Amino acid sequence: MPFHPPHPRAHAPAPRSRDTLGGALGKSMNLSHFEAFRAVMQTGTVSGAAEILGRSQPAVSRMMDRLEYEIGLTLFVRRKGRVSPTAAAHHLLDEVERAFVSLSSLQDFARRLQEGEESEVACSVMPALGIDFMPQVISRFHASHPRTRVTLNVRMSVNVEDWAATQQVDFGLAETPFKRSGFRTELFSEVPYVAAVHVDHPLAKRGEVRARDLAEFPLLSWSPFAAVNRMLEEVMQSAGVRPRPICTTTFSSSICGMVRRGLGIGIVDPFTAAAQKGNGLCVLPFVPDIPCRVALLLPDTRPPTPLASALIRYAKEERDLLLGGLFDKA
Repeated sequence: MPFHPPHPRAHAPAPRSRDTLGGALGKSMNLSHFEAFRAVMQTGTVSGAAEILGRSQPAVSRMMDRLEYEIGLTLFVRRKGRVSPTAAAHHLLDEVERAFVSLSSLQDFARRLQEGEESEVACSVMPALGIDFMPQVISRFHASHPRTRVTLNVRMSVNVEDWAATQQVDFGLAETPFKRSGFRTELFSEVPYVAAVHVDHPLAKRGEVRARDLAEFPLLSWSPFAAVNRMLEEVMQSAGVRPRPICTTTFSSSICGMVRRGLGIGIVDPFTAAAQKGNGLCVLPFVPDIPCRVALLLPDTRPPTPLASALIRYAKEERDLLLGGLFDKA
């Protein structure tokens, strides 16, 4: 059917305002009707629209009839087998085009979400992994996901447990054991605590540091409420050692900083030791083992998002690289 645009005032009811026409799109209507209308306006004929849409010509005509009924406007004047758009149809087309542009934008946004180009990952990790380890992980992640924002919450392990239990993060990394529920766990690392000594310290030339060695030198130890402090005290007690801590703290990084300045020796977590060795700091195995079991905490109400899974994958790769060279000479 040929397409003949009418004079703007011919064969058409007084056009409604743009707001009214836009409101029509907000009603619960069949989007395919607007798609058919758009095709008729673009091709100039019902038959052309039918070809584009892969529908029959009568089906497209019925869709136009239904659309006119739903919005209460005459969109086409039908005369001797021909259809001509009214002024109202031209006004409506403007609104429909804007709506389809918005829909296309939404579809594109959804695609970017699926591909990890937009969105956010939130994680909570213990300080041993939050100071050096996770910044390196996030750096690698950002290179492949430059438009994704990462929220890194560095908390004590008990607080990481709380955040995971209350579903506030996509995942957590904390030292076991745990007391709460609401999350599932996966072992992330079980490399034990290690000894940190200055490169010029007498112990640096040995292959390992034993509990009895701690009695001979100033010790940089842990605050009483730190879980590792209890385990270290049990080890020293079994070895008959009375420690002489000159300073206690809550962070391995602080112990490493003091060791580097020659203040004493310390027992630190393997992640901090691996990240900070060198520049005067030597890392050695400590005997007997003091376990440092770090677990991955995942909320049990939902599976990890593709972005969270990608960040976790980078964390595992960085863990293997970092701990694999723990005792290599810096």
